[in-house]
Amino acid sequence: MRRSILVTTALLGLAGSGAGFIAHAQTQPAPGMPMMQGMPPHMHPMHRQMMPGGAAPAAQAPGARNPHDHSAATPGVASAATNAFQAANERMHRDMAITFTGNADRDFAAAMIPHHQGAIDMARVVLAHGSDPAVRELAQGVIRDQEREIVQLRAMLTRLPAR
Repeated sequence: MRRSILVTTALLGLAGSGAGFIAHAQTQPAPGMPMMQGMPPHMHPMHRQMMPGGAAPAAQAPGARNPHDHSAATPGVASAATNAFQAANERMHRDMAITFTGNADRDFAAAMIPHHQGAIDMARVVLAHGSDPAVRELAQGVIRDQEREIVQLRAMLTRLPAR
């Protein structure tokens, strides 16, 4: 049950994350982390931990659990689902590191394609490893909707100038 709640929360967070990015578009990037520009400041520490070369997690009391660590319950042993989520997340962040053109429309479309593909990849992990019917149904909808939007975004890129 707990895993279902975490996956649902993660998928819903992906679906609703756009509003947060738009609302905080004037936020300054964290030092050394240019891709965090526009990210709400409260997410910077978590994002640093997820990025290669990011800051190490803060020291914790012995035995304390990191609230951002969603790996398998057995220390040092990640589940197949966790490994697949981590791989999808790393691929998505790598592919979102586009070369910005200065054309906001083009840059949005170019960055959203790998973002949507990341959501599709994570939804496929749920279909492969999840068991909650509601989460699986949501994952199927994510795949359907994000694939449709990727087609739209690619079509837009063909007509948007690079400046």
